[in-house]
Amino acid sequence: MRNQVLSRVLLVEVLFAVAGVAVAVDRVSVQGLFSGAAVVLVDGQQRMLRVGQTSPEGVRLVSADSARAVVEVDGRQMTLQLGSEVHTDIAVPATREVRITRDTTGMYRTTGSINGQTVDFIVDTGATRVTLNAQEARRLGIDFRVKGDAAGVLTASGYEKGWHVLLDRVTVGAVAVRNVEAVVLEGPLPAEALLGNSFLSRLRLQDQGNLLILTQTH
Repeated sequence: MRNQVLSRVLLVEVLFAVAGVAVAVDRVSVQGLFSGAAVVLVDGQQRMLRVGQTSPEGVRLVSADSARAVVEVDGRQMTLQLGSEVHTDIAVPATREVRITRDTTGMYRTTGSINGQTVDFIVDTGATRVTLNAQEARRLGIDFRVKGDAAGVLTASGYEKGWHVLLDRVTVGAVAVRNVEAVVLEGPLPAEALLGNSFLSRLRLQDQGNLLILTQTH
């Protein structure tokens, strides 16, 4: 009798295991990225996976760093960035959108971040690069005098001393762009950081009068 019960238990476990393998994965997205690990959402189920691990649904984490994760589903590898989603039949990158309303001065102002630090921006399509004054750069921990390239920068007031630097990550809302060129000016201007074309050119912009829509599709 005991052997029959054990046999039934084993049979149930085998059936569950087979059923787990047979389940098809429809959607996979990444909610968190780390070096060698990722938080993956598989058909609504959150899984913390380390490289080499496979979720109960059959999604294996091939590699992961702070920028992207590579997952394998049914023998196919797919690359995912934070917030992006794939369907197992076709990869569909998530579209990220930010809406900025023009303020009473006629400017588009928004709050974002540079290298993880909060920054108040003015959207400036006339600025070639993201532009910061020296004090703001120091607050953000940007060692522009050591890591930057000294250059004369043409501004509305004429040529000013500046440094070209590369920002690791610039974000506004859900939009995030890596390796963004910027310039740090020696003086107190600009009073607010300028969100220039080194960031904006990598997005789709729609100016609807008093509303600016920034869209990132990859």
